[in-house]
Parts: sequence; structure tokens; C-alpha cells
Amino acid sequence: MSQATLRIQKISGHAGPIPGEGMQREEQVCKLVDTTTCIGCKACEIACQEWNDLPFAQTTFDNTYQTMPETSWNFWNLIKFNEHERDDGNMMLLMRKDQCMHCAEPGCLTACPADGAIVQYTNGIVDFQQDHCIGCGYCITGCPFDIPKFNSNTKKVYKCTLCSDRVSVGLEPACIKSCPTGCLHFGNKDDMKDLAQKRATQLREHYGFENAGVYDPQGVGGTGVIYVLHDLAHPEAYGGLPVDPHIPWTVKLWKSPLKWLGNLAMLGGLIGVTLHYLRFGPKTVTDTVNDSDEEKRR
Repeated sequence: MSQATLRIQKISGHAGPIPGEGMQREEQVCKLVDTTTCIGCKACEIACQEWNDLPFAQTTFDNTYQTMPETSWNFWNLIKFNEHERDDGNMMLLMRKDQCMHCAEPGCLTACPADGAIVQYTNGIVDFQQDHCIGCGYCITGCPFDIPKFNSNTKKVYKCTLCSDRVSVGLEPACIKSCPTGCLHFGNKDDMKDLAQKRATQLREHYGFENAGVYDPQGVGGTGVIYVLHDLAHPEAYGGLPVDPHIPWTVKLWKSPLKWLGNLAMLGGLIGVTLHYLRFGPKTVTDTVNDSDEEKRR
């Protein structure tokens, strides 16, 4: 399907002008995942595999209901099952749909040095362009959610695209269409946040979940995938969801001050070479043969 309607606002490793930079004409799209109504049917997993024509992913049994321990390069959408003991001693099964969060400030894009390998559209979707990927893996280190996965055969990195091809022609992502319980919703960010807040209020007032809330971490500028959680104070209970995700400081360090220091060092070296040449001229090499070398030749 055509992606012609997707306007780009950020490009990885790109030094020149960006056509859509600063032009927020499109609505910010958002996927809402209500973990409180997920039944773990895994229909979204299959829909993702089929729509994106992903090759078969070997499942792994580890005494849980999960399909595999984590997402992989050919498995972008995983329902995580986590047993949680409540304060009253009762066990509770927490299920969470794990996939790319499509951050407003994507660490993967910030870390990537390859021009055009990662793009962010003005609707908020963060998409990988494997044709431009150099396989360095920096995007993996830049993601606070551990999402991008490397394929050792193709030397490329892959992740959920939020079905950018479907969204570009007015369709919902494939996983949304497959959900039988209404756990998944898709629309613009403001509408999804409003719907999520209403559900969280309902959980607090009528179901006894005093800490229910909406997970939309501001450490990465907010995300294009938000969650309704029973306990917003402990998101890590939902399969390791980070409490306060940020782009790693190491990425920020080498992509900003160290990068500029390196550029200044290179510029200083070029200036030094030029001044030396202007002052002393080109270096000439003369052939000198000492007496001992001459005798050996004879």
C-alpha cells in the first residue's frame, strides 16, 4: 500500500533539511491498550504476523502462557503474562501487549547514525527503513523499552511499524481489528487519552483499584501507545514496563557534546595542517645514502 500521505518530520543521521519538520498538520495517532480487559487470546499476535508477512517464529515454552520470552526480529507483538500477588494475598494475572511504543522523542532514532534508516512521521509513527539500515545496532541501545531486534542473517534491525501502511490509507492497525474484547483502541492521541482517563476513573471509583491510571511516560515526550494499568505506581509488574523511561545518557552524550567535540578536533587538525603547509611549504624527501650502504652494494 502507498505511504504517500505520511509526511516525515524526523530522519535518523540526517544533516540536511527535513521536508515535514515543524509541520504538525496531521493528528497524532495513538493506540490505547486497556490491560484490565485483555484476556490473553493472542489474536493480535497472529494478526501482526499475517499482515506483515513475517516468517515463522519458533515458540518457546517456559512454564507461562507467553508465546515466547520476548519479541524478536520476526515477532513484533507479544502478550506478556505476569503473576502478581496483591496486598490481600490473592494472585492476579497481569497481561500486557508488548510492542514498539512510538515515542515522541524516540531513542532509536536519536542513536541511529544511518541517514534515513529511521523516520518519524508527523502523525507520530516511528518507522524503520531496512534498505538504509547499516546493522550497527545503535538503535537497540537507544531504546529504553528494549524493542528493536537484530536479524543476524540480514544484518538489519526490525520492530513494529504501527501498521504505517494501513494507517496511511485510513485503516486501523491489524492488531486493533483482531481484538475481540475491545481491549485495543486506535484514534488520535487526545481522544485516546480521554478514553483511557475515563476507564482509569471507573477502575478507581467502582472496582477498588486506587492506583489505576494511564501510562504515557513523559520522559520520552509521551508515547503513541498508552496503557490503562490497574496500578500505575508499579508499571514494572506488567512485564518490566519501565517506571520513568528516558533516552540513555550515553546516547545523548555521544550524539551531542562528544560529537561536536569530535567535529571541532577534526576541524582543528585541518586548520593545523593548512597553516603548516602555508608556513613551511610542502615537505621534500631527499635520497641520502651513507658510506656503509654504498660499500654493501659494491
